[in-house]
Amino acid sequence: MVGRPTGQDLGSTGARGEALLALPLLLLFSTPPCAPQVSGIRGDALEKSCLQQPLDCDDIYSQGYQTDGVYLIYPSGPSVPVPVFCDMTTSGGKWTVFQKRFNGSVSFFRGWNDYKLGFGRADGEYWLGLQNLHLLTLKQKYELLVDLEDFENNTASAKYAEFSISPNAVSAEEDGYTLYVAGFEDGGAGDSLSYHSGQKFSTFDRDQDLFVQNCAALSSGAFWFRSCHFANLNGFYLGGSHLSYANGINWAQWKGFYYSLKRTEMKIRRT
Repeated sequence: MVGRPTGQDLGSTGARGEALLALPLLLLFSTPPCAPQVSGIRGDALEKSCLQQPLDCDDIYSQGYQTDGVYLIYPSGPSVPVPVFCDMTTSGGKWTVFQKRFNGSVSFFRGWNDYKLGFGRADGEYWLGLQNLHLLTLKQKYELLVDLEDFENNTASAKYAEFSISPNAVSAEEDGYTLYVAGFEDGGAGDSLSYHSGQKFSTFDRDQDLFVQNCAALSSGAFWFRSCHFANLNGFYLGGSHLSYANGINWAQWKGFYYSLKRTEMKIRRT
């Protein structure tokens, strides 16, 4: 369960994360209390009236937008739109995707601030941000679906009936954005996440795991590490089988510690 150093240069990975799907500053600071979805996000949304600022993809679905794609949600309130990819087709849709990887185009070996605030683009690979996740799960109850695919086009999933981030904390960041999952349902992937439940999130510049060394550095990723992991979905994109131990996009109960997955999506839906 413990990775070994890989020789990657830790010092070159501290760049600050780019914003999720860049939006004009004017939009960010002048969004009215209720506005339709932005042109270029989902154009058809402009033809529909806006009833409320959507909290998540469940709200967007309820407003009549039932096509997969990028939409704006407002976990922090009406003045801060956040682009997100909504999966409106898998198992009934309404999934708010908070982690998406499929081609290795975005580096996920990043520091604490990037994982707190989010990085990448909602129309590509991205991470929604721990603070956004906390705000979502603070306001609603969610289930979690983890969709996986290997380089042989095999797919598998794992589902958890309960998912939340620091639900009882006065300060979620001081609490380490602690993960809570329960109610595992197997979709062929096996359960690699329950081991991480109750753990704080760790990055190479903020070690909050239970291991004597820094799991994020050893595993070339960032996650709710324990000592260290059975799941490392933010690890290096190594393209299938690899010789290095436990530092790829690993889901141990499906493909072990020496296979880096092709595609992963972590997504939540209201219960």
